[in-house]
Amino acid sequence: METATSTTPKQPQISEMFSKFALAFKTKTFEFFADETAAADEIADGFSLLDSAEDFIPDQKVIILKPDQPLSHNQDFLPQKELTVKNSETQIKPLNIQLANTLISSVFATASSFEASYLQLQTAHVPFNEESIKVADKALVSALQKLSDLKHVYRDLCKNPDFGDDLPIGSCLEAQVEENQSKLRILGTVSNSLQAEIDQKDSEVPVLKKKLSEVQKFNSLSSKRLCSSLNSNSEVLLTVKVFDSVLNDACRTMHKFTKILVDLMRKAGWDLDLAANSVHSDVDYVKGGHNRYAFLSYVCLVMFKGFNLEGFGLESEGEVSCNRFGLDSVKSNSSLKQLLEHVSSNPMELLSRNPTCEFSRFCEKKYQELMHPAMESSIFSNLDQNEVVLNSWRSLSKFYESFVNMASSVWTLHKLAFSFDPVVDIFQVERGVDFSMVYMEDVTRRCTVPNKTRLKVGFTVVPGFKIGRTVIQSQVYLCA
Repeated sequence: METATSTTPKQPQISEMFSKFALAFKTKTFEFFADETAAADEIADGFSLLDSAEDFIPDQKVIILKPDQPLSHNQDFLPQKELTVKNSETQIKPLNIQLANTLISSVFATASSFEASYLQLQTAHVPFNEESIKVADKALVSALQKLSDLKHVYRDLCKNPDFGDDLPIGSCLEAQVEENQSKLRILGTVSNSLQAEIDQKDSEVPVLKKKLSEVQKFNSLSSKRLCSSLNSNSEVLLTVKVFDSVLNDACRTMHKFTKILVDLMRKAGWDLDLAANSVHSDVDYVKGGHNRYAFLSYVCLVMFKGFNLEGFGLESEGEVSCNRFGLDSVKSNSSLKQLLEHVSSNPMELLSRNPTCEFSRFCEKKYQELMHPAMESSIFSNLDQNEVVLNSWRSLSKFYESFVNMASSVWTLHKLAFSFDPVVDIFQVERGVDFSMVYMEDVTRRCTVPNKTRLKVGFTVVPGFKIGRTVIQSQVYLCA
């Protein structure tokens, strides 16, 4: 598949502009007012003494001593004169509330104007507009100058409250109007920036539509080639010889997994004869070691359970396979496509890459059917921690890999079986049935020629298959 990527440079976000605005406002204000800080501190200290409630006590009595009448140790104090200091005569005249509100509103209006100008300055850089940058820079300097003027006004008011009658500032409403105008400037700048982004995206739409059309044409052509390839491959893949080869590969992986399972049971201290008897009871084995065929039969029959269903038992009970409605051709093409996709990937990597796919669910289901929790706990809990298998079948171990390879081979055989038209049939021989060389094969290879002795089927080890009129024999264990 082809993908379309855009190489247009990314514009700065508005949130980044406001962050830069806060830093620039702090820096410029500090530099602009640095030379006035000392004077302001001196004035503030002077007024702090007058404003202190602890340094002035109303209606207090003051004793006045005349310096031209010296005192001696034996001389009494001269008559004292009392003077009452009235609170109303020493209070500092406070600022007018309306005047203070007007001053504060002017400060906020000027700050909003600075914010709007700074945002305009930032947006003028991308794309670069020299004239807009100059205008925004002048507006920034003007806003800082106005803040300085307001600071001087406040200082003069602190010195002389009566000075407020001739202040060079407007009313509170005028300041609010100016602040709202600055906010509108900010919204206008943001709106213009967003509109520019929309226009840029609109200009990219025709290009992307053209690329999408090209990709769709390429996919359509690839799909036709794939269908043609499937039709040509079906003539090669859908043969009895290929199916028999895939079946032998599946049997080989099941033999390998069964051997590992039996070894783990032996290490865990299991009684193998008793375990084999629980799988197929009362079987007279020709040799003592033949009980391993009972375990192989258990593994094979569990793995091939549901093989005759298109979904291999993964679909719900209410689902019906496609062949019941005469959709065999659609089903065959789908199974063949899934077959080619599966054999082209590593089963271990497939489980890691897509843990929710059908094959992953198949592995999970078959493991739960194969390894009962009590059986799993008994086998793995008694193993040493240094063993290859560690506590879980999902660990990267020889046991896990052999199970996944076995499941993958059975899954491949199932997809191949449903690629045939008609679908390959599977059959199992019941216990006690007379041995027939047409439909059965002795798993021990003992009975290779017709024998006068009537042999009975002890149990089925590997099921048999029927492809049209061709029969692939079922492997069974025979009893006399």
